[in-house]
Amino acid sequence: TSPGDLWMVSDLLKYGVQVSGKPREEQSLLMSIFVSWFPMLLLIGVWVFFMRQMQGGGRGGAFSFGKSRARMLDENTNQITFADVAGCDEAKEDVQELVDFLRDPSKFQKLGGRIPRGVLMVGSPGTGKTLLAKAIAG
Repeated sequence: TSPGDLWMVSDLLKYGVQVSGKPREEQSLLMSIFVSWFPMLLLIGVWVFFMRQMQGGGRGGAFSFGKSRARMLDENTNQITFADVAGCDEAKEDVQELVDFLRDPSKFQKLGGRIPRGVLMVGSPGTGKTLLAKAIAG
């Protein structure tokens, strides 16, 4: 290999040191393209792999725009009623009053009742909040 400093070569020649060198061999065009593009293609491949993993095992991945997984439900799918809800009797009665009010608001408005703006169900996991919500929907 030739040193990068040309003054060093002239100093070495001045002191009688034998210096030899040959030009560096150029890479082929194919090899230079491979070396320059391979890291970028590798990063893109890794990115696509991880995006597919995050989107559920490669079923469409990050490129599944517009592919909705929504399903049509018929009226018979929700068969849960208030009779299915056991325990939490006080909460069940409050929710039943809410459903009665929504079905016939005039009865409650005569007594001064207002339309509720929403329901907030609070409690520990496994206390029946989802079951009550399904009973309201049913």
